[in-house]
Amino acid sequence: MRGRVKAGSSRWLALLAVAGILGCGGGGDAPAAGQPAAPPAGGGLTAFQLEHGIGPVTEVVVLPATIDEDLAHAGQEEFEMKCAACHHMGERFVGPALGDITSRRSPAFIMNMILNPQEMVEQHPIGKELLAQYMSFMPNQGITRENARAILEYLRTQHP
Repeated sequence: MRGRVKAGSSRWLALLAVAGILGCGGGGDAPAAGQPAAPPAGGGLTAFQLEHGIGPVTEVVVLPATIDEDLAHAGQEEFEMKCAACHHMGERFVGPALGDITSRRSPAFIMNMILNPQEMVEQHPIGKELLAQYMSFMPNQGITRENARAILEYLRTQHP
């Protein structure tokens, strides 16, 4: 049937959207730059993981004051190929709007959501909230850490 999407497909698209958006900014008990987070105590999340997400990014990501235009352009291309089907900048779509995500989530959180969406949605409180709100999982797009950083740089250009 033309123009119809299977029910399961729309849920996967919504989750993809959610995963790309998440990231929590602010202070907290994060380890020094370059230091890995301590392992969770008693199966819980560390303060670093609560603020910056669960995944391969285990250190605070320090961003330069100015946008790297070349990196942002590469990130825009990656975003358009792998994220735009579910995420718009100024409005909720399959997943959350991402236009102001860099003001709401830390760079490490955003990258961990892009790189590790399943574990984020299954174990992180914000990921769980997003799953409940959007009712679909964000699929793992196989994005590299370098491309996740480029997408982050592109997202930095979207916040007013």
